[in-house]
Amino acid sequence: MMTGSAEAISTPAVAAHPIRPALLLGALGVVFGDIGTSPIYAFRESLKAAGANAAETTVYGVLSMVFWAVLLVVALKYVVFVMRADNQGEGGTMSLLSLALPVAGRFQPALLVVGLAGASLFFGDAMITPAISVLSAIEGLQVATPVVAAYVVPIAALVLVGLFAIQRYGSGHVGSLFGPVMAAWFLTLALAGLAHLLQRPGVLLALDPRYALAYVAHAGAASTFTVLGSVFLALTGGEALYADMGHFGRRPIRVDWFVLVLPALVLNYFGQGALVLSDPAAAANPFFLLFPGWMLVPAVGLTTIATVIASQAVLSGAFALVQQAIQLGAIPRLEVRQTSDHSMGQVYVPQVNWLLAIVVLGLVFGFRSSDALANAYGIAVAGDMTVTTLLVATVAHGLWRWPAALVFPVTALFLALDLTFVAANVHKIPAGGWFPLLVGAIALTLMLTWRKGRTIAFARRAENAVALNDLIAGLDKPDAPVRMRGTAIYLTTRTDVVPAALALNVRHNGVVHERVLLLRVTTERVPRLSEAERVRVEALGCGFSLVHLRFGFAEKPDVMDALRLHTVEVGCDPDTASFFIGREKPVPSLRPELSRWQEPLYAFMARNAVRSPDYYRIPPARVVELGTQVEM
Repeated sequence: MMTGSAEAISTPAVAAHPIRPALLLGALGVVFGDIGTSPIYAFRESLKAAGANAAETTVYGVLSMVFWAVLLVVALKYVVFVMRADNQGEGGTMSLLSLALPVAGRFQPALLVVGLAGASLFFGDAMITPAISVLSAIEGLQVATPVVAAYVVPIAALVLVGLFAIQRYGSGHVGSLFGPVMAAWFLTLALAGLAHLLQRPGVLLALDPRYALAYVAHAGAASTFTVLGSVFLALTGGEALYADMGHFGRRPIRVDWFVLVLPALVLNYFGQGALVLSDPAAAANPFFLLFPGWMLVPAVGLTTIATVIASQAVLSGAFALVQQAIQLGAIPRLEVRQTSDHSMGQVYVPQVNWLLAIVVLGLVFGFRSSDALANAYGIAVAGDMTVTTLLVATVAHGLWRWPAALVFPVTALFLALDLTFVAANVHKIPAGGWFPLLVGAIALTLMLTWRKGRTIAFARRAENAVALNDLIAGLDKPDAPVRMRGTAIYLTTRTDVVPAALALNVRHNGVVHERVLLLRVTTERVPRLSEAERVRVEALGCGFSLVHLRFGFAEKPDVMDALRLHTVEVGCDPDTASFFIGREKPVPSLRPELSRWQEPLYAFMARNAVRSPDYYRIPPARVVELGTQVEM
């Protein structure tokens, strides 16, 4: 009988499903939470960066920059262009990297580092988004009653603790609520903005890009870059549209964006502009002042829920990214729990969750306001967007076979936008922007150290390896190891040499089981595989078989369930077999290949990585572990 997790393994990509109302509503609840909550603080911070005055030229210029930034970067770049890079329905930096690497040619090593850097910067975003979103929502209470000002930080901390505590249940259990709440949120954004826009419709003139250019000419380069650093806050969350494509498919996201999300955002931003033109004092908090007094408390409540959903979406994206990074060998194995049997993207990584919780709470108590956090927010996202442009350009030229005459102008346009926003956020580095860059640098260092360490470990293992054919050929000789009853399964990464655990078993115990399965589990560069493609078996003679077990990078590698589904092809019942696992302990070498500072770092990651049996869901009662030392 097929188990629930086995069903999940063979679930087809949701991108292949037709557009349905439930799919549109689900995408609305998960994909657009981050960018949908940007109006809370983006326009306010842009006006603040522009100066104390709220003159008509300033408001029109800022509105025009916000509108055209959203249109060019989010709508044109991500929704129209980047989302074409569909890796069997999956999106995100790791998925895009897996498409780009095979066609990168001699630039593959450099592109790998660039791609991993983009993924690293995402973690900085994942730490700041919950903090700034929830803080900005709770600060709305100060508009209704200033007495709560002293309690904003503790209330925000309590909300965030609750958010991280429920992560283990998975977003799927509350996902049915996300869509309706976010639908109500975007309708509220649209209506609140429209009410003020109707009172001052002339603000729509800012749709003309000449107002943005006029502001640039009037304010000068230095002031413009400062304002653009805050305007960029309106784009944060744009990368989530592509990262979450695997959950809902390209078409539902595009329909939601153009039919509801983009119009609601534009109406709200222009409504804030109309309010500030009518009442310059409203520039202090134009979002919450859109609402009349009697609506303010309900609006704060809805805003808080929306920011929690936005934070949930970012955290879910971080968990999915970690899972993909593990599958691609970029980081050590961590505990990954599947929280849904229907959506492969719904996973929970406990170590990452509580690490994020500690850092996010530290940010809340350290910065204490969304204004201060805005200085730390932006540069990591801008860097991630730049990486996305480079990767998708590689895919367009190498995989889609677009001519250079088309790829280069399109790439140049998007790179110009990305690098402009990177430059516009540079001034934030001393005031807090250093934090996501530090997080990105640490994450990239860990990934590169792990990859280098694993390469060295594999090379060391190969130095003393015994050819598999030689072992099998020697089993008929008089001095051959004793054959014992039963079935032994050895995990292996190579098909030409004897696995380390088997070599140790022969060397120290002098025995070989009557039936030996060499199990090679591989992760493909595609998100999912059908069950027909899952298993391939090669008979090697003398009771030996080589079993190839394949998973997509977005799948849970449940070895036991996969073998149970294919007992006929494999030729044994995994519940009666013994699994022999090799465990390597890195030790210093007289001829080290890892740098002195990398050795303890790699050893620490290796010690704390999830053991193979746990990662592959092999019951402890069926596992025999044999250890060996590897010089680094």
